[in-house]
This record gives sequence, C-alpha cells and structure tokens, in this order.
Amino acid sequence: MDKKIRTEIEAAAFRGLVAHLQKRTDVQNIDLMNLAGFCRNCLSKWYLAAANSSGVDMAYDQATQEVYGMPISTWKEKYQTKASGQQLKTFEETKPLHAVISGHNKS
Repeated sequence: MDKKIRTEIEAAAFRGLVAHLQKRTDVQNIDLMNLAGFCRNCLSKWYLAAANSSGVDMAYDQATQEVYGMPISTWKEKYQTKASGQQLKTFEETKPLHAVISGHNKS
C-alpha cells in the first residue's frame, strides 16, 4: 500500500471514529478515559497537534468543534453529566495509562 492510500484510509477511519463519538453523546469523556485512556478532548488535542505540525494555524476551540461536532460548551450543556466519586477515583487510578498527547502544547 502506498503512502497516499494509507493516509486516505487512516483519514476515513478517523472520520468514522469521530462520527461514532458524535452519535454516542451518552458516553461520557471520563468513562472513555477510564476504559480506554483517551477521550474526545485527547482526540481534539491530537487533531490540533497534527494541524499545527502541518503548518495549519488552528485554535483548540476549532479542533474540539471538529471532534464534538459543536462548540464544546454546547456539548457540555446538553450531554455532560457530573462525574461520580467512583469515576473520579478510577480516573486517578488509571492516570498512568492515559494517552500521551505528543506535539500538544499544554500552556
């Protein structure tokens, strides 16, 4: 497989993942983090880092809107629930397994 086809396949897989996450508004980011070690915010940060490394000037708000399909503030209002004590405990316990967001400036 050549590089162009591989990139097209990877891009299609990414779009499929984003579409699925946009549809599954019932799945909370903290649950994604606790089970898989990444969430919509991580995906947004990877997207932003990739854009910036390609020379595309993009703000974090733009990246989150691409992933969430709406402004993150709207998503939080409509779909985010308060994390339970157990979810927060699991989050802390699984921190060593959380995604590394290379290329993302955490300023």
